[in-house]
Amino acid sequence: MKLATLDNGTRDGVLVIVSQDNQHFIKVDGTTLQNVMDDWEKHSSTLKQQYEKLNKGELDSEKQAVDVKNLLSPLPRAYEWIDGSAYINHVVLVRKARNAEPPATLKTDPLVYQGGSGKFLRPTEDIRHFSEDYGIDFESEVCVITDDVPMGTTKEEAAKHIKLILICNDVSLRNLIPKELEKGFGFLVSKPSTAFSPFAITPDELGDAWKDGRVHLPLVTVYNGNLFGNPDAGPAMFFGFNELIQHVTQTRALTAGTIIGSGTVSNEDRSKGSSCLAEKRMLEKIDSGNFVTPFMKFGDTVEIEMKDANGNSLFGKISQKVAKAEK
Repeated sequence: MKLATLDNGTRDGVLVIVSQDNQHFIKVDGTTLQNVMDDWEKHSSTLKQQYEKLNKGELDSEKQAVDVKNLLSPLPRAYEWIDGSAYINHVVLVRKARNAEPPATLKTDPLVYQGGSGKFLRPTEDIRHFSEDYGIDFESEVCVITDDVPMGTTKEEAAKHIKLILICNDVSLRNLIPKELEKGFGFLVSKPSTAFSPFAITPDELGDAWKDGRVHLPLVTVYNGNLFGNPDAGPAMFFGFNELIQHVTQTRALTAGTIIGSGTVSNEDRSKGSSCLAEKRMLEKIDSGNFVTPFMKFGDTVEIEMKDANGNSLFGKISQKVAKAEK
């Protein structure tokens, strides 16, 4: 099943069901995705029936053409946005970039932070900041949306709580991160609003590519019109989403509609490229002794997309431009 949120002038938009080929949608009686997440068991079977009818051509009189520019983030805001850093290769490289050692618990205890979730960027919205000196960077990630998850959920129990999957651009302001972390109190101003894919899909849409709480497909990033990276999101994800859920529910329950991110997708195989500029810069530093690639400038563009084995876009495309913010 494939879901999206149409901009109808309200803060949370209106839920729509999207056809498997991403071409058409039907509205869902004025409800929102958060309302559906609040009682997934009640709503999901009806939504799936409508989805199947849409794909069979039985709802042609109701369907409308998809224009991604009219879509908000699937969840325009969320009660919780928890981002992990589950790709060890990425952790090691970005820590080197700021002369920091990886944590001693790198392979035993997942890295996570809780990001701002009051307003997400739509998938085609500009990345607006006051200065290029912030060190603007994209981060291509995979994410999941959960229902209500009890405190103390084990990794074996976690899978049943993952209801939707999507991708994101978790924007980072690299030059603001070191001083913020020096305070010993985590990210805030260096982690601005995140952009999510136009569509969120149920795990069954991935078929065999969804296993062990991981998406086993390449995540493609195109930067300024050129392929920047296509690392596989599956094998290199050291902690899968099941393990991330177990970790974050040690001392709290998660509310329905919580989004959990994988962290920047990264492979040790350099031929796969990277999913952020910081990683590429660190590899340049290792090879030549110097950072070569600059961070994003006003006017730069980034596109993030994941396709199935047949070349079909699963989540639609995140397509953004960096622009100067005005006070």
